[in-house]
Amino acid sequence: MKLEQKDKSLLFSETMIPDIFFSEYLSSLPGDYLKIYLYINFLSKYEKDIKLNDLSKKLNIPLKVIHDGLKHLEECNLILKKSTGYIIIDLQEATLHNLYTPNLTMSKEKIEQNSKNDARSKAIEHINNMYFQGIMGPSWYNDIDLWFSKYEFDEQVMIALFDYCYNRGAMHRNYIQTVAEAWASNKVKTWNDLDKFYEKQESLNVYKKTISKKLGKHQGLTQYENDYIENWVLNFGYDMSVIEIALKRTTLKQNPNFEYINNLITDWHDRNLKTAAEVQAFLEERKKQEKATKDLKTKVKKTDFEQRNYDNLDFLYANQTIENKED
Repeated sequence: MKLEQKDKSLLFSETMIPDIFFSEYLSSLPGDYLKIYLYINFLSKYEKDIKLNDLSKKLNIPLKVIHDGLKHLEECNLILKKSTGYIIIDLQEATLHNLYTPNLTMSKEKIEQNSKNDARSKAIEHINNMYFQGIMGPSWYNDIDLWFSKYEFDEQVMIALFDYCYNRGAMHRNYIQTVAEAWASNKVKTWNDLDKFYEKQESLNVYKKTISKKLGKHQGLTQYENDYIENWVLNFGYDMSVIEIALKRTTLKQNPNFEYINNLITDWHDRNLKTAAEVQAFLEERKKQEKATKDLKTKVKKTDFEQRNYDNLDFLYANQTIENKED
């Protein structure tokens, strides 16, 4: 592809990328999409008409990735699609517009409140220096202010939010937003709330490891199995003493699975059994009923007795007879 020279030869010309791109967009762009963006910026200076097939060959990127990349860049408001091609958006102008427009509708009381909130300002300054090396993009300030208002986090929790994401190498808005949503759904607002949430999560992780070990799942649990355990612990309020009873019953099943364990524990919860003692009492009562039914059927001596049908509950506790023999 031949390029026209304007003013400067290609050797001495340069392609300008504003710093706002590096602080706001760079970290969230996949490598191939970044190559596309930089190259079309370069081409835009020369107002060149390039075909997507040629772009694919030039960058050594599959054509589908070119299409996906341009769509992604458009969604990120880095380029604007026109009938004849694309326009490279002026990021400095766009950022100024986004920052200036909301301020026009900001009340005097809101401005005074923000100016007086020294603790919040110090928290944002700490986030900027600690996690952005002092060059945090302007739009982050709006995001942080929004998260303060939406989730009612205190300053320590907001700093902890960025620290959590930074340590996991995930300083992306979507990830930070997801973590913030998770904390808020667990009623985290203050540092004490967060500390309790961490303790609960640590305890939950111990449960998961213990259950995984007891079931011989050395490759780890699936997402669905993790969700089951979280439901037992967080929603049902069961501790390991109750879950242990369900786990022991899997030894009497030929192909035990989490669905079976979950059905047992859910049945106990539906019966409002809250402790291991209450569960054991219920199971003992089930044994007595099983024995009484068996004795009654033995006396009847019907020839088709063995072709009986069980209801769902009978199936769930069908291993009770085997357990009785072992006891």
